[in-house]
Amino acid sequence: MTTAARPLNKMIPVARPCFGQEEEQAVLEALRSGWVSQGPKVAEFEKRFAEYVGAAHAVAVSSCTTALHLAMVVSGIKEGDEVLCPSFSFIATANCIRYVGAQPVFVDIDPLTYNLDPNRIEEAITPRTRAILVVHQIGLPAAMDEINAIAARKGLLVIEDAACAIGSEYGGQRIGRPHSTMACFSFHPRKILSTGEGGMITTNDEQLAARLRPLRQHAMTVSDLARHSSSKVMIESYAEVGYNYRMTDLQAALGLVQLQRLDGFIARRRMLAERYTRAISQLGWLLPPQEPSECRHNFQSYSARVVPGAPVSRDQLMQGLLDRSISTRRGIMASHREPPYADGNWDARLPETNRATDDSIILPLFHQMTEEEQDYILDSIREVASNG
Repeated sequence: MTTAARPLNKMIPVARPCFGQEEEQAVLEALRSGWVSQGPKVAEFEKRFAEYVGAAHAVAVSSCTTALHLAMVVSGIKEGDEVLCPSFSFIATANCIRYVGAQPVFVDIDPLTYNLDPNRIEEAITPRTRAILVVHQIGLPAAMDEINAIAARKGLLVIEDAACAIGSEYGGQRIGRPHSTMACFSFHPRKILSTGEGGMITTNDEQLAARLRPLRQHAMTVSDLARHSSSKVMIESYAEVGYNYRMTDLQAALGLVQLQRLDGFIARRRMLAERYTRAISQLGWLLPPQEPSECRHNFQSYSARVVPGAPVSRDQLMQGLLDRSISTRRGIMASHREPPYADGNWDARLPETNRATDDSIILPLFHQMTEEEQDYILDSIREVASNG
């Protein structure tokens, strides 16, 4: 077989943020305004983000990890409690539970969606279980109706790790509306909407929002924006132990422009994902991602899975693509295999998680990707497989 033609003499990355002149101008204006920490741009970004997802409140923070930590704090999760979550997720999902002294209890995933399997949840519930931390993995919404029904029967809170899910939909509604007590988002550079770093918590609970806002700023009773905007002297106090989890106005200015472009970003990714799926479906040894009828995937990442009996292993495929200047990532990590969570009992309880993390691969997908680049990737996949 002839070698696939390389469209560009450089590495094709697995992801790339999309910033243009509008983002540059927005950051410049924020710099010139004098507000470089949390200020009016953060407040505006919160308002626009809440409107976009359909939530009553949005609270901007420094990352999705800090968002998840605050969600645990305001939910009253504490030492001795248990929180159900997938191991098949970035380690921050489990870490945020440990931050408050609670114990993550890993539940296996559905092998087709890579999200929590509702059929495995009840067997993991104990008298110490307080909440279910649901992950919308790679942007595909989890089975929220089934999970919420279980939580309601058992008296559990539901919190969404929506780090990857901006613009995704479940039951015709955008993730973040929310379908739970709180949803937490990430604006990391690998996410579709990026502010460099940053996060957001959405909720319809006014009391939760009112507690989250000061907690991100050392629990200060008067924000910097309120104090500097007031015509009267305002002396702040500190009602409890809080955190420095603020977003900056520089990040929020970036986020406001990215939010305006978000629907276009997602439409482009869905088109490219459809091209991937059409081609991969014909191979017979690489399984494309599945999309249940009630879900609308934002394709923050495109994860395919090498099936048993394939001409190459997942790792051989990754190396073969890297040799052809194509960057990939392993499928999502299994947190229970990392030292902080290593326990010999988990492997037997998480067979689908183990298989998925061993066999899945994330292929390049980003807004600026050309069809020529994508065709080169697909040709290279075929070439690597033919060479065995």
